[in-house]
Amino acid sequence: MKLVRIIFIVLLLLFVADVGRYFFYPDVQRLVDENPAKTAFMEYREAEWQREGRNDKKIEQKWVSLRNVSQNLIKAVLISEDDKFWQHEGFDYQAIERALEKNILAKKFKMGGSTISQQLAKNLYLSPTKNPVRKIKEAILTWRLEKTLSKRRILELYVNVAEWGDGIFGIGQAARHYYGISPAKLSAKQASKLAAILPNPILFSPTGSSRYVRNRSSLIYAIMRKRGIVVQDYKEVMALTPDTTAVDSVVIGVPQYLLDQAIKADSTSGKVPESDGAATPPETPAAKGSTGAP
Repeated sequence: MKLVRIIFIVLLLLFVADVGRYFFYPDVQRLVDENPAKTAFMEYREAEWQREGRNDKKIEQKWVSLRNVSQNLIKAVLISEDDKFWQHEGFDYQAIERALEKNILAKKFKMGGSTISQQLAKNLYLSPTKNPVRKIKEAILTWRLEKTLSKRRILELYVNVAEWGDGIFGIGQAARHYYGISPAKLSAKQASKLAAILPNPILFSPTGSSRYVRNRSSLIYAIMRKRGIVVQDYKEVMALTPDTTAVDSVVIGVPQYLLDQAIKADSTSGKVPESDGAATPPETPAAKGSTGAP
């Protein structure tokens, strides 16, 4: 019994030491003005290729400044991966709560709900394996990154180290690989497709025929358009379903109930009719020349 207790204490100390070191190591301060040459995620991929006998496979990456990345791509990535990026301090607690609920229902540890800051911590220093210990390490590193780096720098690092395909890291290489252009020239639709594959860039391609990519990118693009990030061009406007509302069903001019209220207010010695909340227009006959209600 004593031996079991000793083994337990030793294992506990090893666990604390393994996790606790991430409060001090690695030196995230260097990331303020230094671009990482190779990330833990890249090393993980290289080891994977070696095990599979793909010794000719190499990491493809081209670093670019955030100012040379299309705003379309930045907005699409934020919508897809972390819509609250500018507001949170590294963790989206609502997203984490929803992810935990899904994990409990599925009886699997998938986690999810990771912010861009968390994904950056994982890509830089950890591995893609999913387990509670790695998530603790990721949380510590995320906290340190958020304390040390600006949001802009975190975003710049993320788009440059994120995986966009088999061996393709960084948006500079991804834009050239898939579309043959610089990341500054990415259109909204191209950006939406690139953002759509981030959850699984090995399985999906932005230029493929996957229904998942098509649907997810369409949703991202629709949100960008709704928020005014993208302005519809002539072809899109002309392709919309035309408005078939009959002309004589539209009331033109001031509705009768507003005229009635104005007259009533003048006839009560300047007293405005009392209201108990949101105004609900009374039912009145339709205006002359109209077949619909105001």
